[in-house]
Amino acid sequence: MLALPRMHVLVAGLGWLGEAVARELAAAGHEVTGVRRRFQDEAGLSAAGILPLACDLADFHAVRRLPDVEAVVVCTAPHVHGEDAYRQAYLEVNEALLERYGNTSLSAYVYTSSTSVFGQSDGSDVDEDTAVRPVGATAEILVEAEHRVRGASAAVPARIVRLSGLYGPGRTGLLDRVRAGQLALGDGDLQWMNFCHRDDAVAFVRGALESGAAGAVYHGSDAHPAHRRDVVRWMAERLGTPPSVHRGSEEGERQRPNRRVLSEKSRRTLSVSLRYPSYREGFDALLRAR
Repeated sequence: MLALPRMHVLVAGLGWLGEAVARELAAAGHEVTGVRRRFQDEAGLSAAGILPLACDLADFHAVRRLPDVEAVVVCTAPHVHGEDAYRQAYLEVNEALLERYGNTSLSAYVYTSSTSVFGQSDGSDVDEDTAVRPVGATAEILVEAEHRVRGASAAVPARIVRLSGLYGPGRTGLLDRVRAGQLALGDGDLQWMNFCHRDDAVAFVRGALESGAAGAVYHGSDAHPAHRRDVVRWMAERLGTPPSVHRGSEEGERQRPNRRVLSEKSRRTLSVSLRYPSYREGFDALLRAR
């Protein structure tokens, strides 16, 4: 049974996360249109109850031709790192979609942002009410996109879900880095690492869609941020290899983002019950599936 009446939801950005969101919403009984630039498996999506629609979301003219829907979920991400790619994926796409749906009667507009908007490097806690502190051009673009989305909340019922270090099926690079010795013990051992398994990220997004509030910001992150030292040691043990040790620039370590992302308020507000409360349960499941 749906928590709310069935909606026609447009999922903008049908990538690794967006497709998982679309499949969850379709399975829950919503009508789902999934948008990306091009498709390779339209039949598989259709079989899952998702209507695939090819569109360049950064093209204002193309976005104006998108169908009328009752809700929008934005899961776009850049294909490469860099200011231009970030500006297109996060800022231009939201601007185009907000223009398209700004004068319609949407029930919800959910934008998936990132906890990278927090550049704190002192190990402090950051929650949904903590002021953002972007460090670097791409983080500044993320903050600019958030401001644009929240600024539209008077006309569009927009809400933001900031996601922490995503991992899950098909995204296990952290394990590979520990195995290769690229993620190691050493300076920065006490830096916080923040995670969210894709399944739990989907739950946060669905919660924000179905029961979130206009203008609100939510944190999609697990319940147990961990020090890098503990993550490296645990992963090395599970992989059956001794952890590597690197000694780097202490000054460089101090300048890296180092903050503990809290999500208790969002979990309570959105009634999200984590399937993977910490990285241990999540990565353990991935290792067992190999």
